Amino acid sequence: MKTLIPREFLSRINVGKVLRYGIYLLLTLILQNIFLTQLRIAGVCPLILPAVAVAMGMFEGATWGPLFSLLLGIFADMAFVENSIFFTLSFPILSFAAAFVSNFFINRRFFAYMGAAALGLLIIGFGQLMKTAAADSFSRLMVVTVLLQTLWSLPFAALVYLPPARLSRADLS
Repeated sequence: MKTLIPREFLSRINVGKVLRYGIYLLLTLILQNIFLTQLRIAGVCPLILPAVAVAMGMFEGATWGPLFSLLLGIFADMAFVENSIFFTLSFPILSFAAAFVSNFFINRRFFAYMGAAALGLLIIGFGQLMKTAAADSFSRLMVVTVLLQTLWSLPFAALVYLPPARLSRADLS
């Protein structure tokens, strides 16, 4: 009997690592939705979820990183009611791009991650800006908001670097 998922694929899944990443994604969603929404500067709260998608791509590669980022995007879209499927579509793309760049052009060290996370935060911020501008109207203050959100998110993006860096090197079989 032929199955939809080949046995070779299922035998390569490290269940311990998948569970640890699931807990990590749950904790980052809780951190984003409960704690970081309370920290506002000029009405802007930090957004760490794009940095998590970048970290997943950098440390788990072009297959597992976008898969975890897809799950993160689905749950992030459920938490942010103003987004319909924006995070679901953009996080796997961002994660795949981070995986590609980290495989061929940059290393997986902290400063390279921070540069990639800053770029990811800017891309997501400008995507939100374009979505808002298309639905309503454009204002130059929106650009200032995106830049402020990116700068305010970077210290918290540094916090989400270490768990994927440690988990990607761990052999949890």
